[in-house]
Amino acid sequence: MLLVEYTPMARAWGWARLVLQRRPLRHVAGLRFAKVLGSGHEGGFGLRPSGSRQGLFLVFDDETTARQFVDSSPVLARYRAHAKECCVALLRATSSKGSWSGAAMVPTASLPTDGPVAALTRASIRPRHLRSFWRLSRASEAALAASPGCELAVGLGEAPLLRQCTFSLWDSVASMDAYARSGAHLLAIRTAYAGDFFAEAMFVRFAVLDLQGIWKGRVYGG
Repeated sequence: MLLVEYTPMARAWGWARLVLQRRPLRHVAGLRFAKVLGSGHEGGFGLRPSGSRQGLFLVFDDETTARQFVDSSPVLARYRAHAKECCVALLRATSSKGSWSGAAMVPTASLPTDGPVAALTRASIRPRHLRSFWRLSRASEAALAASPGCELAVGLGEAPLLRQCTFSLWDSVASMDAYARSGAHLLAIRTAYAGDFFAEAMFVRFAVLDLQGIWKGRVYGG
């Protein structure tokens, strides 16, 4: 997962990434899946879009090709050259439920007993349930930002309102579970699934192999 905030002079370059989507990535070795994602204002979860922040979620054939991309890809170098802030997380899926654009993620690691973990939740929301979804999500997202052990949380998406994604980083499995299995988040998830809010959804947990960069003024991995 790449999180980026563009410099003011590079915003047009960043907007072009959303238009071009996967085309600039077509020659990346070992790349199996890619999503270029917009973000909410200030990297948050509201309806107002950000003009400068984006995410790039990539899935590779194996860890070796993923590390090669992080270490030496000219694609990533161009992102960094246009960035005010940039943060890269190298992840291995430990559990996965559902699909994204018809593709499912295959877990390739065990959930660590200690140390950082990450979660990605994404959903395609049925238009008739938009109002109910966003009403429930506000409380859940406010709880996420204030949840003990949450080291990073960002609202992302493929399309305004309808196709949403949340990426979060936690100091431990216990902290992540405490948020996921209680309060506003649990109510929102139960209501969404009971009401058939989603045309498609995916929830993935990850072991964090490496984390480097700056996001919202905070240095990670330094």
